[in-house]
Amino acid sequence: MKQNEFPPGWDEERVQKFIDYYENQTEDEALAEAEAGLQDESITLMEVPTALVPVILELISKYSVDNLTSGGKKIPNSSTDI
Repeated sequence: MKQNEFPPGWDEERVQKFIDYYENQTEDEALAEAEAGLQDESITLMEVPTALVPVILELISKYSVDNLTSGGKKIPNSSTDI
């Protein structure tokens, strides 16, 4: 059996907390979280052709969130909040 591989900084406990958080979230809480994300000026949402998604993900993976800046402020890594 293959051992689970986690991204750097993640382990089984953190993954379980992440799953529990979203599985126990009410629809109202999910909507509020999504709306708050749309108001976050450090994040940009855009539509891209599905065929380009792998290329975009590869480009993003080349840059550490710690190295990105927005308006002179470090972009928060939301995965550390869970």
